[in-house]
Amino acid sequence: MAAPNRIASVCDAVRYGSRVYARGATSKLRPPSGDVVCVSLPSGVIDYQPTEFVISVWAGTPVRQVQALLAEHGQYLPFDPLLSESGATVGGTVALNASGPERYRYGGVRDFLIGVHFIDGMGNYILGGGSVVKNAAGFDFPKLMVGSRGRFGVITDVTFKVFPKPEAYMSLRMTYRSLTEALALLPKLTACAYDLNAVDLVAKVGEPYVLLIRVGGLASGLAQRMERVRALIGGGEILQGEGEESIWRSFREMTWLRPGEHVVKVPLTPARISALDQALAMYTRWYSVGGTVAWVATRDIQRVDALLRSQGLPGLVLFTERARARIGAIQNNPFEVRVRSALDPQSKFDLETVQAAFQT
Repeated sequence: MAAPNRIASVCDAVRYGSRVYARGATSKLRPPSGDVVCVSLPSGVIDYQPTEFVISVWAGTPVRQVQALLAEHGQYLPFDPLLSESGATVGGTVALNASGPERYRYGGVRDFLIGVHFIDGMGNYILGGGSVVKNAAGFDFPKLMVGSRGRFGVITDVTFKVFPKPEAYMSLRMTYRSLTEALALLPKLTACAYDLNAVDLVAKVGEPYVLLIRVGGLASGLAQRMERVRALIGGGEILQGEGEESIWRSFREMTWLRPGEHVVKVPLTPARISALDQALAMYTRWYSVGGTVAWVATRDIQRVDALLRSQGLPGLVLFTERARARIGAIQNNPFEVRVRSALDPQSKFDLETVQAAFQT
């Protein structure tokens, strides 16, 4: 089916359906149960202008396909999308705000999203943003879609700005017995002038804390930059090549999880890491993006839910049904309520309410 016809069929499905779920590759969230219409979306590149550093693709396009095309022209998506090798789609990446560790340097999905087309709860086809970087006309609909999990509409296609891909990478690994020692370095790293691509801290039960720092750029000057970073933190093991890449691939593809584990994404600040780490000491924790995001591996979602509530922190569970994804101290956002009432007055995308009804 041609893309325009597919979009028209999705509009009809939303217009006449009672509950609707936009289905991607289900690499991050599982489809909901219950009486829900699942719709799939077109795949493929709509337009790519390498000289303008802009690409437009259908929401059903696998991220790895986009990455491969960009790599042919020495470009990439700097927000470091998650689970691309597992089949993640562009629409799902936007809807889940699935940025990786390299978001630290350039920003996340929202910072590279300049255009979105989507279908609202009445079946209307909405155009937001544009296909050029310098576009300030109209309401900034694209940003609403980032992290929306389909609650505002069905994303049909997106436009990203892209960047030149670093020629090479190197990483520095340092171990610490004390969390206090590791956290003491974060202010130095975040304030340094060495253009770090990623700053992550990994905590595993019974093992030392591991600080990981990544630098990317021209191969000719990379070693010198890394030595300066090494001097700043007082040592560490320098990694490069396949061994270096495998560490970051492990995070992006979530292969650091053990079989049967979920992962909980927790937004926080570096100042809150100590208290959270003490509460979650029985789980593997990966603090990413300079300590502003925690990823917690667990099989016991209910216990993590309670611990997050005690800390006043929200969480988003990956590898579970979308309606069960939010845990912890969930805040009711009046702005979100108003947006949802405008874009989805019949609550066709509110699958959390639907799931609760099926569970009772």
